[in-house]
Amino acid sequence: MNNDFLDPINAEGMPQLADASFALDFAMTAKNGVRNLAFAIAETASPHLRAVLRRQLSEALALHQEISELMLAKGWLRTYHLDEQYDLDMKSADTVLKIANMDIFPEDTARKGLFATPNK
Repeated sequence: MNNDFLDPINAEGMPQLADASFALDFAMTAKNGVRNLAFAIAETASPHLRAVLRRQLSEALALHQEISELMLAKGWLRTYHLDEQYDLDMKSADTVLKIANMDIFPEDTARKGLFATPNK
């Protein structure tokens, strides 16, 4: 990865990285929902409300399982192979650091010669 954020080579592999990132964020949000629903069930005195929360908890658990299975199938999550998961996490961290260190406001913003443009 070079430091020119407008260079198309930097977009290589980004759709897959974005999909994996969105799926991970979705899984973490679903997990947080499971935790919050479990907490709400423990704090609720109303039997009717507790039953409603249990149904929602069951749906939230099913959603988290579905997201996790998708991530496992796509290779974005390697829960049974910690060394592979570690490698994926390190690659993600390296990519984040490279993006964070890019100079997104370069001094020279002229793009002459980078893209084909019609002669005027």
